[in-house]
Amino acid sequence: MPKVTINGMEIEVAPGTSILQAAEQLGIEVPRFCYHDKLSVPANCRMCLVQVEGGPPKPVASCAMACGEGMIVRTDTEVVKKARRGVMEMILINHPLDCPVCDQGGECDLQDQAVAYGFDRSRFHENKRAVTDKDLGPLVSTVMTRCINCTRCVRFAEEIAGTPVLGQLNRGEDSEIGTFIGELVKTELSGNLVDVCPVGALTSKPYAFAARPWELKKTESVDVHDAVGSNIRVDSRGRDVLRILPRLNEDINEEWINDKTRYACDGLRAKRLDRPYIRSESTGKLLPASWPEAFAHIKDKLKGLKGSNIAALAGDMADVESMVALKDLMDKLGSPNLDCRTDNATFDVENRAGYLFNSTIAGIDSADLIILVGVNPRYEATMVNARIRRAWLERRVKVVMIGQGGDLTYPYDHYGTSTKDIEQFVEEFAGKLPAQKPMMIVGAGVFRRDDGLALHGMLFDAAEKLGIASKDWNGFNILHTAASRVGALDIGFVPQEDGLDFRSIIAGTKDGTIKALYLLGSDEFNARVNIGWKCFTVYQGHHGDHGAERADVILPGAAYTEKDGIYVNTEGRPQLGRKAVSPPGDAREDWKILRALSEELGKTLPYNTLAELRERIRGEWPLFRSIDSVTPAKWSRFGEKGKKVQPEQLNPYTDNFYLSNPICRASKTMNECVEAFIDTGRLSEAAE
Repeated sequence: MPKVTINGMEIEVAPGTSILQAAEQLGIEVPRFCYHDKLSVPANCRMCLVQVEGGPPKPVASCAMACGEGMIVRTDTEVVKKARRGVMEMILINHPLDCPVCDQGGECDLQDQAVAYGFDRSRFHENKRAVTDKDLGPLVSTVMTRCINCTRCVRFAEEIAGTPVLGQLNRGEDSEIGTFIGELVKTELSGNLVDVCPVGALTSKPYAFAARPWELKKTESVDVHDAVGSNIRVDSRGRDVLRILPRLNEDINEEWINDKTRYACDGLRAKRLDRPYIRSESTGKLLPASWPEAFAHIKDKLKGLKGSNIAALAGDMADVESMVALKDLMDKLGSPNLDCRTDNATFDVENRAGYLFNSTIAGIDSADLIILVGVNPRYEATMVNARIRRAWLERRVKVVMIGQGGDLTYPYDHYGTSTKDIEQFVEEFAGKLPAQKPMMIVGAGVFRRDDGLALHGMLFDAAEKLGIASKDWNGFNILHTAASRVGALDIGFVPQEDGLDFRSIIAGTKDGTIKALYLLGSDEFNARVNIGWKCFTVYQGHHGDHGAERADVILPGAAYTEKDGIYVNTEGRPQLGRKAVSPPGDAREDWKILRALSEELGKTLPYNTLAELRERIRGEWPLFRSIDSVTPAKWSRFGEKGKKVQPEQLNPYTDNFYLSNPICRASKTMNECVEAFIDTGRLSEAAE
């Protein structure tokens, strides 16, 4: 452990620690442009120059020089300041200085460092160079004349995203960043290029000229577009969400977010439900109504119905509070027919270890073998995929795929596509996996089959035989795609005693068994086709999507940016989503709607405030007492033991990353992404 002295302060650091990193540990700020702590070190901007006593006669790049025993470093000498001023002057030679019209204004590293090391005039009078802008797709806008060739975007695309389409071209004054063959940056992480760019060369195309950072209200929250639970910051003005940025959380998303999380926010303004509606029995059309009218209509339709004739389904983006309120209401109505698995999945919900990402997302950094079963993490959980890529890139961890496969941004050994191949893999490697901490990641889509429970049991047996779970390591993981799924399973939003599951509920709406159905944001199945038209259907949600199409009564709810709520991610970590803006029109927070409806029905729920509701949740389910921490589940048998599994193909959950929920389907930006990145018909026509 070398000891180094920086500006008179001594610190002991780990071997290989750079001078810049050591200075940061002491709270000493060292300016930089090219250095980023998640990327490789190019040392090409030279802004982080420092002076080492007894070392080289000129300042050295602190990002590239490791600390040595007894090293004495100065970051504030006149030599260092003069060198940094010279670097800044060289950078500004060709920079257009168009800060008033640049979207990076107010958040620009070059602006900030120019204040400390810049000058109020230039000694250069030659014409500034101009660089042609590049087309990187519908998400990232380019003004390449502003580029300072720090190569952060090149390194991010190659190292983190795994799509090395960017590079530095030419030499000298003609050097520029670009794509080699004019290709779009086809990665689900392209928005992070905007974050890593220290100047205004790469900016957000949907956010262009929308606002300045000091105009925005910043709210810390969590993402609900997948089950990873990425930490985000919601930037809003008035009641409009203008952009979403990542928050640092090393255990979940580090400092990145995917493009759906970042850019689908324009869908929060489109196709919104802002008032109650009641379907006319004479015309069949949905007509606007008041809240009292909607509640009275629901009360009239539920009058005289037995609990066994009523059912409720929770959607993929519901918060824990609203699901608890709906569960309590169904209990008071005597209905045992609940389910949150609206994707037709069937698996054992009794043992928590059977449906969690047990190793945690950060546990990928410790795994030495990763087995993917029926999952495409690039589309289902992009941040998990980025971790797996890093494990392969930095530690050459072997990845095995049993499923359809695809371009996952890293190589893998493909062992087949069906459940039969799982059995063969287990026979071949039982008790002799070449790994100390093997990990199995199972996609949620594999359970959408009639023998889901038997498959769940087979996966338990496979994990036991392969040594996936041991005393000190549990590498068995289910990768969910719905933000609400684990929270719903934890509170028991599943069929109660003698209750019907999703498949039986849908069948019951057609054969008359289910006469009333309550949909809490359930949009991910074709409700108009699947739900029988003789069943009275109430839809509570925020977008006029699949569920609202079929509804007899619509109750407008709040989107995730418009309410406080608890969401549990795929690893079982409860996190707080916070209200950033108000819901539109007459829309209300979901738990409040259910509380008001319960009073109208004469089944008043025993809480009047969010605090009282959360106290009720913490009282019954202790795991919610620890926000932002994972409660490990005890490893024990789950699934049906010894049942025969059909040798069917294991299918991933989705192949359309951009249109996976109502917010995305309402988003103009997400639809543009589909056209640019997925609609190959347009591209083939152009090629012809």
